Amino acid sequence: MGKFNRYLITAALPYANGPVHIGHLAGCYLPADIYVRYLRAKKADVKFVCGTDEHGVPITIKAMKENVSPQDVVDKYHKIIGDSFAAMGISFDIFSRTSNQLHHQTSQDFFLKMYKDGLFEERESEQFFDPEKEMFLADRYIIGTCPNCGNDKAYGDQCERCGRTLSPDELINPHSALSNAPLVKKKTKHWYMPLQNYEPWLKEYIIDGHKEWKNNVYGQCKSWLDSGLQSRAMTRDSNWGIKVPLPDAEGKVLYVWFDAPIGYISATKELTEDWASYWCKEDTKLVHFIGKDNIVFHCIIFPAMLKAHGGFVVPDNVPANEFLNIEGEKVSTSRNWAVWVNDYIQDFPDQQDVLRYVLCATAPETKDNDFTWKDFQDRNNNELVAVFGNFINRALVLMHKLCGGKVPPLHEKYMEEADREMLNEFAVAKEKIETSLENYRFREALSEVMEFARKGNQYLQKCEPWILASVLEKLKAGEPNIKHPQYEGKNEEYLQARIDISLHICLQMSANLAIFSEPFLPFTAKRICHLLKVVDRMLEWDNAGSTKLLSVGYTLRAPELLFKKIEDEQVKAQVEKLHAGLKQAMDAAAAAAPAAVEVPVTPAKPEIQYDDFAKLDLRVGTILEAEKVPKADKLLKLLVDIGTEKRTVVSGIAMHFAPEDIVGKQVTLVANLAPRKMRGIESQGMILMAEDNGKLVFVNPSEAVKAGSGVS
Repeated sequence: MGKFNRYLITAALPYANGPVHIGHLAGCYLPADIYVRYLRAKKADVKFVCGTDEHGVPITIKAMKENVSPQDVVDKYHKIIGDSFAAMGISFDIFSRTSNQLHHQTSQDFFLKMYKDGLFEERESEQFFDPEKEMFLADRYIIGTCPNCGNDKAYGDQCERCGRTLSPDELINPHSALSNAPLVKKKTKHWYMPLQNYEPWLKEYIIDGHKEWKNNVYGQCKSWLDSGLQSRAMTRDSNWGIKVPLPDAEGKVLYVWFDAPIGYISATKELTEDWASYWCKEDTKLVHFIGKDNIVFHCIIFPAMLKAHGGFVVPDNVPANEFLNIEGEKVSTSRNWAVWVNDYIQDFPDQQDVLRYVLCATAPETKDNDFTWKDFQDRNNNELVAVFGNFINRALVLMHKLCGGKVPPLHEKYMEEADREMLNEFAVAKEKIETSLENYRFREALSEVMEFARKGNQYLQKCEPWILASVLEKLKAGEPNIKHPQYEGKNEEYLQARIDISLHICLQMSANLAIFSEPFLPFTAKRICHLLKVVDRMLEWDNAGSTKLLSVGYTLRAPELLFKKIEDEQVKAQVEKLHAGLKQAMDAAAAAAPAAVEVPVTPAKPEIQYDDFAKLDLRVGTILEAEKVPKADKLLKLLVDIGTEKRTVVSGIAMHFAPEDIVGKQVTLVANLAPRKMRGIESQGMILMAEDNGKLVFVNPSEAVKAGSGVS
């Protein structure tokens, strides 16, 4: 377990404005639970904390839509989310909430400590103000006409028709979503955290100190730090949230991304009086499980807050997953394109482990991955039923049929090489699974569990105890001239010993499978313990790899199927349900939408001659490096290989692509464009892009070609 004496594991606080879907599970909650269950099996001192995030704009927008109070919203969804996690076996030590008083006090105390230490900058700025409601508005409360597509219901942060990211200042005729009143600009004061002051420490902490972090996490952190950090407001104008604890802060609350991670601290306080041991002692290992959209908050902002406050440990690892798509499309809660966990539990009662298995086997650990109902069916039928469940069922059926329902002895005298090789696999499998779990490679660990079960089936098939039993029965009946090439001339003692040995080893493997699978399939592991008539204590990791978990002569229960096949009709029903939910959401959106706005079409440009076009030198290039341009939200600095040389190109695509996601991609470059300085950087070319409803797409060859290839 290394240098750490205790473990504090957190999973991202879900917003309490809707139920959770399987993308949430695959992103951080299932990986976190697998890791925690493994630590508990090792008898580690570990706390697993989570809770609902109950402040911020999404909550108030949901309350407006449902015509209820924000408290009504968070009360409703806190229960739905908590029940869904519990049903799926997500084993939090506490599932708290950020609306409780202890959290408010903890967050305010944290803010005050930083304020009294002089760690904030007080700044005045002009922000949009609703004179009718007499309040400053968050971006989502500001509506206007999108300058890109003409949608007159665009929000201050994004147009949901064309998908373009916006700022309130870009909207045409901005007005209040609360009162429809025209907006005015008004001065307001807020408290900013100068993140740039923590850059040297963050670089030492992350860039030098945690090169072992996952590539997506390390790469995104490096990109942010290389681009330079800036001061960030830690307060907001709102009536919903944690009040800023200063006398001159009426109508101001803590920024939700300031108070939300402090929720991990307040939840631990709520859980145990010894909370400080888990947050303040250097021999604590703090691990945040999150989705990739939360990397900057958990790796840069929250650690900077902890460092600024002082006295807290900082995260040892932040194993963020990518996103899980569904049936080839991105999850969209607004379009109801999601598989909701509470719906799954109703449609597939007592099959939580099937979903846990599929989501882990297809987890988006290094890149976005896809969930399909057909793959769900195939993995259940071809792996859980046909391999894992089949092996344990066969071992128990044959034991009852050939060994009187008791664990048979292991006859050393008649052991063969294949038996010893199989017994050696116990420790090998344990080491492989353990190494993968310690390094947050959960797909790999689960694959090793399934491989162990697969080897059990192969061993059983090779030993053929049913054939041995048939030959033995004929010998006992006195049948002469038994002709079986492998067993001809063998006596009854040998045949019975070989039956006993093979089934003894398979039963010990079944017990090990319970231990190996418990982090992934906790409900199944308990059912195996029930069948083997052993207590749950057997699931402790010290027992993993043992060849002596079941005592000779011990009576076991009659076999029961651990998994059942999923039929085509069930899959068809789920796919139809998914599309029906999408149609319902789209119909509702269309009914609520304003009359269609005619979107102006860009007129064709004046005709040119071929000689004009021939002047362009278009070449295919490969992006070697990408990073944000400091203090320029829309610009990326690219290093592009065009075969003969490497060019620096500045491109306004930062709002559409993360730097780490485009390294290695091929693009089309205008190579003979006169150089132009942008933000002090000389750009030596222009990347060609296509725009589809506000979404930018690279213009590149359909197949990879040599860098520098001409385009004609």
